[in-house]
Amino acid sequence: MGNASSGTTIRAEEAAHFGKLAQDWWDPKGSSAMLHRLNPVRLAFLRDAIDAHWQGDSRSVRPLVGKRALDVGCGAGLLCEPLARLGAAVTGVDAAAENIAAASAHAAGGGLSIDYRCGDVAELGLSGFDLVTSMEVIEHVADKAAFLSALAAALGPGGLMVLSTPNRTAKSRLLMVEAAERIGMVPRGTHHWEDFITPEELSDILEDVGLKMHAPKGIAWSPAKGLHLSDDLSLNYIAAVTRT
Repeated sequence: MGNASSGTTIRAEEAAHFGKLAQDWWDPKGSSAMLHRLNPVRLAFLRDAIDAHWQGDSRSVRPLVGKRALDVGCGAGLLCEPLARLGAAVTGVDAAAENIAAASAHAAGGGLSIDYRCGDVAELGLSGFDLVTSMEVIEHVADKAAFLSALAAALGPGGLMVLSTPNRTAKSRLLMVEAAERIGMVPRGTHHWEDFITPEELSDILEDVGLKMHAPKGIAWSPAKGLHLSDDLSLNYIAAVTRT
């Protein structure tokens, strides 16, 4: 379940690994190609969760107008930019300075105003956000309980959190680590299977920090559909989280 609490959630070697990929992050055919395929699936779940949580109009183009959103482990901004286009005032946090530089440059090029910060979310003192997201991040942090506690502290009253992460199963070890890295779908060293977390484990830690995980959806893959939302949680899952 991660290392003993050290007051920081960042693993230096993980930040360095992803920092090296920063300049390639926005290339849909580069080292982050899998994230580009994953992003529409995550956004579909996120949009449904937003509409359900705030009883919004599913046809609205900008359902997050007037709301503050925080994306933790934002990389080069693949999720921050869609959140901004949905109307939110967005803050993105990442441990790698190279990612924040790439994110800032890309947002500026697209005319988007996003508050990017480099650092550990546990040390930045962020609070009062209506929406907190952290996608494919918890499996990389040093202390999962401390990390989720920091996310809970950032979430404002009545807020919504959405988390996604790989499940720790025999199938995920085979497909997400061994096969995906061997054939180059993800860069070598991206995933450490022993750090993956099951839905039950994640739910228990969230409960300890005053949060409730709602029924997760799986993110599955098939030759016919590619990546898609599914009831199969064995590879990857995404869930809405609220205060208990």
